[in-house]
Amino acid sequence: MPKANKQYIVKILETHYITHDVKRFVVERPAGYDFIPGQATEVAINMPEWKDQLRPFTFTSIREHGFLEFMIKIYNDHDGVTNMLGRTHAGSELILHEAFGAIQYKGPGVFLAGGAGITPFISIFRHLYTHKNLHGNKLIYSNKTSEDVIVEDELQKMLNGNFIKIFTRENVVGFRGNRIDRKFLIENIADFGQNFYLCGPKKFVTNITELLLSLGVSAETVIIES
Repeated sequence: MPKANKQYIVKILETHYITHDVKRFVVERPAGYDFIPGQATEVAINMPEWKDQLRPFTFTSIREHGFLEFMIKIYNDHDGVTNMLGRTHAGSELILHEAFGAIQYKGPGVFLAGGAGITPFISIFRHLYTHKNLHGNKLIYSNKTSEDVIVEDELQKMLNGNFIKIFTRENVVGFRGNRIDRKFLIENIADFGQNFYLCGPKKFVTNITELLLSLGVSAETVIIES
């Protein structure tokens, strides 16, 4: 995690829930502010009691947009930053810092996301789709239930048949109701010599990294947040 650096105070332009617990924020983009698809920034709420409470959130917009966008999972079970973000509206102010992050596109491969870990991949997929360069990529997206899937229709449109959904806590007709294990990886990945992009809960990333390495994947081709 980077130390606090240059600050940018921006207004929230638009916000609404896109799933039962994920809220989309469209905010002003400061002049000259740039990022690479897949990167994040530290965000704070511009209120006296919250401005020093920084949390990392990933950009889901692309560089061509004149705004910045975040899709943030809101936790209402404790009085934290996301709980407060869940109560903010257009016109409220956020404090952003410089972009950072190790998840950047290095060529075609398999993207494995757990829950809100899809967010860095959304920006990457949108960028590649806009530039007609998404061919050769596959997404395996694991969630607890079908209600947890973020921007499902858009991902389906962009990836077509290269979009695999897994639900760990429900069985939905036509979709897999299991976890990503060694057998699943062998059945669904033909080439273990390509790039692998991982993002999600720490346990999810650790388990899948170990599985991939045990299947002969080179550590240099596994891209995760360091």
